Amino acid sequence: MKRLSTKTSWLILTLVLAAVAVFWLAGCASVAKFATDVAEATGNINEEEAESLHRGIDAIDLTFKGITPEQEYYIGRAVAAQLLNDYKPLKDHKRNRYLNEIGQTLSMASDRPETFGGYHFLMLDTDEINAFAAPGGLILISRGMVDLCETEDELAAVLAHEVGHVVGKHGLRAIKNSRLTSALTILATEGARNFGGKDLKQLVTDYEGSIDDITSTLVVSGYSRGLEDEADVAAITILERVGYNPRALPRMLEEMKKRLKPDGPGFARTHPDPQDRVETINPTLAGKPDPVVPAVRQERFVWAVR
Repeated sequence: MKRLSTKTSWLILTLVLAAVAVFWLAGCASVAKFATDVAEATGNINEEEAESLHRGIDAIDLTFKGITPEQEYYIGRAVAAQLLNDYKPLKDHKRNRYLNEIGQTLSMASDRPETFGGYHFLMLDTDEINAFAAPGGLILISRGMVDLCETEDELAAVLAHEVGHVVGKHGLRAIKNSRLTSALTILATEGARNFGGKDLKQLVTDYEGSIDDITSTLVVSGYSRGLEDEADVAAITILERVGYNPRALPRMLEEMKKRLKPDGPGFARTHPDPQDRVETINPTLAGKPDPVVPAVRQERFVWAVR
């Protein structure tokens, strides 16, 4: 069979790699290997190139094996440790105990009440308006965000949203997207010369950058609008189950909208426009009655955080 030109072969290889990417998103390495075998059988790549691609596929498969709850926990601890390099924890036992009492109640009412290491909540000593949810249930909220809250229901709304990120494993999605891009880039650029040990090692150790992926997502780029909406939906469900007013969530977003500077640090930089989220949330709350808020709840809030 006549061999194709180098340019044409690379076009075929690119198409194979595209197939690998598509099938990886579905979690199917065997199908990706099948695409490689077809390319070899039709003479578009030779046996050596096919073996290189197979080795790369195996390496990526190892990189993207399902993350266990224990691994998620240790990843989350590392992410939280990085965040605490930039933000000092608030040394206020009363506030942090109160934060954990609310947070634990909310997490127990979520669709994922248990994680390997459990949920933990900590206040950060900064005026910046922000909150972070590290994988596994480590949730950090700034003093500036807490000070923005006027009621316990509003504070609960912020925490429930962060619990929603943990429930959806949104931090782990940041790993898979960026690492997959990195791995496929290596395949595309190095495949021509049949990558060896160095390239395979890079593919396997791509996973080691997962901590930076998550931290960058939380601090710099933020989650996608879709994931933020997903966390909002989870928050509303959690708030209703516990007896908090779910309308506290859009109220908090509206208050953030007033206080945040579009080009400022923190929440404004890493989250979609609060007003857009409010417009998505409000239709789901239409017609729902406001729960009665016990007076003791507000007294407890004022005592703990004011």
